[in-house]
Formats: sequence, C-alpha cells, structure tokens
Amino acid sequence: MSPVAGHSHGSLLAGPRLDRLLPAVATSIGVPGLAKGGDRALRSARRSVVVLVDGLGSRLLERRGGHAPFLRRLLQEQDAGATLACGFPSTTATSMGSFGTGTLAGTHGLTGYEAYDPDTDTVFNELSWQDGPDPRRWQPLPTVFEAASDAGVAVTRIGPGYFDGSGLTNAALRGGRFVAAESLAARVDETVAAVRRDERALVHLYWGDVDKVGHMHGCDSWQWVEELESVDAELARLAGLLPADTSLHITADHGMVDVPLDARTDLAEDAELDSGVRQVSGEPRGLQLHVVDGALEDVLATWRGRLGEDALVVSREEAIDRGWLGPVSDRVRARLGDVITAMTGPVAVVDSRRHRPLILSLLGVHGSITEDELAIPWLTLPATD
Repeated sequence: MSPVAGHSHGSLLAGPRLDRLLPAVATSIGVPGLAKGGDRALRSARRSVVVLVDGLGSRLLERRGGHAPFLRRLLQEQDAGATLACGFPSTTATSMGSFGTGTLAGTHGLTGYEAYDPDTDTVFNELSWQDGPDPRRWQPLPTVFEAASDAGVAVTRIGPGYFDGSGLTNAALRGGRFVAAESLAARVDETVAAVRRDERALVHLYWGDVDKVGHMHGCDSWQWVEELESVDAELARLAGLLPADTSLHITADHGMVDVPLDARTDLAEDAELDSGVRQVSGEPRGLQLHVVDGALEDVLATWRGRLGEDALVVSREEAIDRGWLGPVSDRVRARLGDVITAMTGPVAVVDSRRHRPLILSLLGVHGSITEDELAIPWLTLPATD
C-alpha cells in the first residue's frame, strides 16, 4: 500500500512541538520561569484563553477550511507560524501530558493510549485510567496550570464533568479550578464569564466532538465537516465576546487518518506477528511491543518484513536516538516498548484480545508520525489593549 496522503514521515518532530505552547502563553501573561529559547514571542496580555479542539489536525483544517471561515482566516493570517507537531505518539493522553507539563513524552511519561507500567508488569488505559497507578506518582512534574496559580493567575479549566478529578486530569492538567459544562456553547459562555471575573486569568477550554465524529464516521465524512462548521461558529462567537486585553489561542492534540477496516491486522489471529511479544501497549497506528527475553531481533525482523513500507519498525533505542519522544528519562524508559512501530501507510494493527469492539470499529485513527497525524494548529488572536 502507498503512504498516507503523500506526506513525509516525522519531519515535523524536528520543529516546534505542542509542549511549548502553554508555557509561552503563560509567560505572555506574566508567569515567570517557563520561557525557553526559541519559544514563540507573544504579545503581552493580562488574560488568555487557550482552546484545545481534540482531533483538529492542521492538514484536515487546510483541506476543509472552506467550511470554517473564522479558523481559515486565522490560518491565512499566520501562514507558516500556525503549525506545530503534537509529538509522538500522536494521541490524546500523550498530548495532554505535553500540553499540561510543557515537556515531551520522554519526560512526562504519558506514553500512549495504553501504557505499560513496569512496576506491575501490566498495561492500562491512560484515558479511562481504570486500574491505573497513582496519577501524581505516574506524572510527578508540576504543570503549567500549577505554575500559573502559584504566580497569582486565576486558572480555570472547562470541559465535561467526568474530567474533574480523573486520572488523566490529575496527571497532566492539575491546577486551578475546574468548571463542568456539556455543550460547546455552554463552555464558551463559561469561558467568557471566567475571563471577565478575574483581573489576571488563564482559561483552558476543551472540546472533544471533532475527534469523536472523526473516529466514528471518518475524518473525510460529511459528519466531520458538519462538526467543524459548528465549532468554527462557536469559536468565532467566543472571539467576539473576549475583552480587548485577552488573547485567544486555538490548538489541537493530534490529527487523524481514515484506515479501512479491511486494512487492519489482528494480533489475536496472527501467530507470526504475535510470536515473541509479551505485552502490547500504544495504539493501532503506533504499537509498542514488549518482547520476551532474547526475542528482540526476531520480532524486529518479523514486523519489518510483514509491514514493509507501510510502517517504520524500530527498537526503543532507535526511537530515542531519533528524538521521537524528546529527551527520555530513566523513569520513563522502562515504560516504552522494546519495539516501537509507526504506521506510514493506510494500515493499522489491532488486538481483539484487548480492544473493545467499539475501538475495533473506529474508522478514523491516529498515533503515528505522518504529518496528517502530527501537524496541529496554533492559531492566535492577540490582545489589542
């Protein structure tokens, strides 16, 4: 099979990534100690709103921009400066760690949709956090929201009610207060209220339905376009309601590709690929294989031979040397698979022994290093006062 959408693989990982967005925004409203050389220079503001639209990849937005006039205008005004890489793996749990802590996966340690815990030799889901470890032990670094709160900035995080106190929230996004709201319109209203209430404020709004629709119907579906139109209208309304001294930043956690169900291999039914594999973590576009002792070279050879040009199959050390996860700490290294895969063609590898039927049926997927999955927007409306 041919590569996905003709984009190069992993080149974005050499440039600016999601981990630098929130520190730069916090710095622009006066939070000290977060800036690094090379951060985007942002105009100072007293208050800032950061919207994260789950699944709104830059390539998707570019292709469907005619349905999103507000976002398209911001994209055109910023041109080349409007794109970041979310980081690898290109998945929500990892990206939330990068967004919230200002570090990459090799440092914060949220290593994928499903993560391997070497302390218990088990795999757990980093979104649901069911049977997972203490989230503050799993990710002990301070968050940008905690730093902002410590600096006297009123931090408000707005999202669905089940986010409040969840494992992922406590690991990656802790700090400040949480406000639950269901519809996007309600979240916009809560955002405006939070900004107007406080003299110095950092407000984070999360919206997940673009990702949800893309998974269920595909990111090339009319349903995805309809959701984009709805999001664009609400974000335009938000921009019109913000005070002049407030900046607005819009980003995402990953992009997405559609992979046909008949282009997926099930490990549960493939003895050759399953041979030598002890545990599987990650996601269908970026599996991490934890292998039995002495099987590393055989597993590498088998997976490379079977997947061919449709995937990059590397050892853990090769992935680290290539900088896929940024600097990797000793605390995180043991969580990574001995073999790490990154699908580059329109394929995926699933495991029906672990994945629920709903997960197996999703058309839109992500997790790998194609630009369709890595590239995310960073669109900004600066404060004018």
